[in-house]
Amino acid sequence: MNKQTIYLWMLALLMACSEPVLVKKNLEVQPVIFPDYVGVTIPSNIAPLNFELKNQCQDARALITSETETIEVKAKKGNSFVIPVSKWKKILQFSTGKSIGVTIQAKVDGEWIAYAPFNIDVANEPIDSWLAYRLIEPGYELWNQMGIYQRNLENYTEDAIVENKMSGNNCMNCHSFCMQNPDKMLFHMRETYPCTILIDGDKVEKLNTKTEQTISPLVYPSWHPSGKYVAFSVNKTKQSFHMNDKNRVEVFDSASDVVVYDTEKHEIVTSPLLSSESSFETFPTFSPDGKRLFFCTAQARPMPREYNEVKYSLCSVSFDPSARRFGTTVDTLYNAVADGKSVSFPRVSPDGKYLLFTLSGYGNFSIWHKDADLYMLNLAANHIYPLDSVNSDDVESYHSWSSNSRWIVFSSRRIDGLYTRPFFAYVDEDGQAHKPFLLPQEDSEFYFRFMKSYNIPEFITGKVNQQGRVLGLKAKEDKGIDVKFVQ
Repeated sequence: MNKQTIYLWMLALLMACSEPVLVKKNLEVQPVIFPDYVGVTIPSNIAPLNFELKNQCQDARALITSETETIEVKAKKGNSFVIPVSKWKKILQFSTGKSIGVTIQAKVDGEWIAYAPFNIDVANEPIDSWLAYRLIEPGYELWNQMGIYQRNLENYTEDAIVENKMSGNNCMNCHSFCMQNPDKMLFHMRETYPCTILIDGDKVEKLNTKTEQTISPLVYPSWHPSGKYVAFSVNKTKQSFHMNDKNRVEVFDSASDVVVYDTEKHEIVTSPLLSSESSFETFPTFSPDGKRLFFCTAQARPMPREYNEVKYSLCSVSFDPSARRFGTTVDTLYNAVADGKSVSFPRVSPDGKYLLFTLSGYGNFSIWHKDADLYMLNLAANHIYPLDSVNSDDVESYHSWSSNSRWIVFSSRRIDGLYTRPFFAYVDEDGQAHKPFLLPQEDSEFYFRFMKSYNIPEFITGKVNQQGRVLGLKAKEDKGIDVKFVQ
């Protein structure tokens, strides 16, 4: 083949090509994309990070590169990029512990430009493969359809664990798992068919948890690592609504205590240190070895008149699981009175090294508090610090740990100030969180159309196999087991 033939062949190829070969201009600025995946750290088993280019252009493409592979993804309508699953998995396979490079090229005013490339780091540690959450209207005070759902984080599959259409459109809340085990969980039903549903493998129990000695049915749960116990709060809770305040909704307790439920004997035990009339105790959580119970406590005040003066400290007490007995001394890990702040949602990493909690100006229901941020406590060093790389100007609230203690998921209203969405962040061995990323969706416009909030995101290591219809029938037709209070 002579030179002229080669030239004519290349010219024909260029003319037939639907996209340019030459990029005429390289910009030093990075592209604006949604969701923001620029510079994040991700697990090697996450679903493709589809995104949309927000910069104005007539056409676009993305080059996603590992050390050995390159994916070219052409923009679809609306400048959205849908990454092929099989190619994405291959890229991740060769990038574990390394980085993925992303370069976006766009056609602007008839000229092709390239934005400054950015990297996505891929951690060595995988993420738990499933996430459980409740979907509910953003205010939580009214609902019609709601349910508890599970999402496969390695793809886009979502299944219902249970929906309230199976049980009279009642309220369902406070789902919780024992050590991220999908076969050992519980959740509450309120109003119609009120009860607690406890699932242990193929066994399903309906529990009637209000006793004469407790102020309410069981509320906020935390499993003991053995699965034999579950710590709960019992709360007299009310909510109110601001007419002119940045925090739209207030949820507050007029009384609250902490108890521990024995799953084998169907009994409740507590301690005077956890059930004082002069204090509000709430949000219990066990340590991974099961020998300590953390909780939040505040001086009782007349409610709702002094709702914004209630400040919860972070405390702990020892627990002997063999004797079902509490210690006699309460340790204060964060003194709310001294700092003028308030703690909610304490959660200990499975390796026992760190305790993650939400800190806000007052109260304990921080999911509507604009100033709510995530803080970390290094338990060995007794050092508390904010997770600056995770926090935003809006609400960061409920959170949970992955089973390997390297990933956290938390709910945030940072996108629009209204809906809570789940964000993930890598936590390294030094307890430092990396830049978070939003739960990937197949459609990058999903979050602008979906009219539900993600509530109580919880990692699970596999899929919950119980059928919602079975759970609904259990709630409606079973008389339930009466829980007993033991002095």
